[in-house]
Amino acid sequence: MSRFLQKDSYGIGDLLAIVALLRDKQEGCPWDLAQTHESIRQNFIEETYEAVDAIDLQDRALLQEELGDVLLQVVLHSQMEAEEGQFSFDAVCDGVCKKLILRHPHIFGGGKGASAQEVLQNWDEIKKIEKGQKTGADAVLAVPAALPALMRAQKVQKRAGKAGADLPDKALAADAVWDAAGALRSALEKGEGEQEALGALLFSAVAAARFAGCDAEEALTRATDAFTRRFVAMEQLAAGQGAQLSQLDGEEKRALWERAGPTG
Repeated sequence: MSRFLQKDSYGIGDLLAIVALLRDKQEGCPWDLAQTHESIRQNFIEETYEAVDAIDLQDRALLQEELGDVLLQVVLHSQMEAEEGQFSFDAVCDGVCKKLILRHPHIFGGGKGASAQEVLQNWDEIKKIEKGQKTGADAVLAVPAALPALMRAQKVQKRAGKAGADLPDKALAADAVWDAAGALRSALEKGEGEQEALGALLFSAVAAARFAGCDAEEALTRATDAFTRRFVAMEQLAAGQGAQLSQLDGEEKRALWERAGPTG
C-alpha cells in the first residue's frame, strides 16, 4: 500500500517524495528502479529540446508541462545520487544558489551597478576562477563534448577567439567558407576525404556565423524549417497534378520547387 497521500495541489517537496517512492526498493516501480544516469541520459536531452520547442511555439501551457518534465529529470538524477550517499536535490539547489550569488557581486556583494555587458564579462571571469581555467586551452577543453556539433563548434571558437585565436575580420571568414567548399568539391570528385572536407566546411560556416552575429544552430534550424515548408508545398503541388514526386523527372521537380516558393 502506497504511503503517499494524493491531494489537489503539489509542490517541489511532493515531487521529491514521489520520485523517492518510485525508486523505493520495496514499494517502488520496477521500471524506475531499473534506471541509471546512463539509461535516461537521452531522456534529459529530449525533454530539454521539447521545452525549447514550446518556447519557439510560444505555447505557455505546453511550456509549463515541458518544464515539469525537465525538472523531473533533475530530480531523478539527484535521487539516484542521494541513494548512493553522494549528493541530494537540496545540495543541487545549494550549489546553484551559491553560484548565482558569487557571480552577481553587483547584486549580492554590495558592488556598484553594472551594464549587461559588464555583468557578462564578470560572469565569465568569475567562472574561469571557479573552474580553475588559467589558459585559453583550459577554457576550450571545458566545452562539453555532448553538445550538438554546431553549438559546440561555436562555443569552442568563441572561447578560442577570446584567447586570441580568431580570424581578423568577416571577409576572411567568408573566404574560408569558399575555400572549404572548394576543398569539399575536390574531395567529392576524388572520392576520398569527404568527411574531413565536409567537417572543415561546416566549421568554417560556424566561424562566418559568429562574425555575422548569428547562432549557427538556430540558423540551420530555421533553414531546415524553411525547407520543410517548401517541400510540403512541393509535394502538395505534385499531388494536385495526380503525381508523386518519385514519379517526376528532374525538370518537373525543379519546376515544382520554384512554384513552391522561397525557403525564407
